[in-house]
Amino acid sequence: MEEPGLFGGVFEPIEKLMSAVLSALYSLTEMLGVPNYGLAIILLTVLIKILVYPLTKKQLQSMKAMQRIQPQMKKLQEKYKDNPQVMQKKLLELYEKEGANPMSGCLPMLIQMPILMGMYYTLFSFDYGGAAPSFLWLPNLSETDPTYALPFLSAATTFLQQKMMSNTSEANTQMRVMMTIMPLFIGWISLQFPAGLVLYWVTMNIVQIIQQWWTNREDDKEAA
Repeated sequence: MEEPGLFGGVFEPIEKLMSAVLSALYSLTEMLGVPNYGLAIILLTVLIKILVYPLTKKQLQSMKAMQRIQPQMKKLQEKYKDNPQVMQKKLLELYEKEGANPMSGCLPMLIQMPILMGMYYTLFSFDYGGAAPSFLWLPNLSETDPTYALPFLSAATTFLQQKMMSNTSEANTQMRVMMTIMPLFIGWISLQFPAGLVLYWVTMNIVQIIQQWWTNREDDKEAA
């Protein structure tokens, strides 16, 4: 399977670094007596998510703060709908009072994007070398999953992650539509991607879900 050319050159340095780390982690699994590229992919994904956790936590906290003040924002927007300047001023005052910032969740996401894209290009056409790299029920990580189990897991974990990140009781129609379409889209493209890449996505989602649960737990403790 050929590597996608779009932006591939931009992320080439990160791709080379990720490839080197993945190979090193595979060597580690060899030392442990369980040589397996699938395990190495999982270890690399967990390592990356741990390293960027401070950014992830900041992003999650910002999103949670914005969800918390949604009812107040709607009241202000309704009250000052005929006076946009006053409405904007009142919203800024609300953000400052509640410690929320609609843009603060974007920066951590932008910082993490090169890492995510680097992993994408690394695993899309990674040269495993030698025999077909199998893992659990997967006969070859460089090919699609013939059982469709990984694409299903990619869709299911994407849906669960989105559900945890949004307050469904206050979610608008667009948000609910996205929570349906995005997992289906991810599941569909996973049918066409190498199993190694989809394994990375599923592992990333699972770690993200755990981090989301932990962040919410810590925030609830502080609030109490």
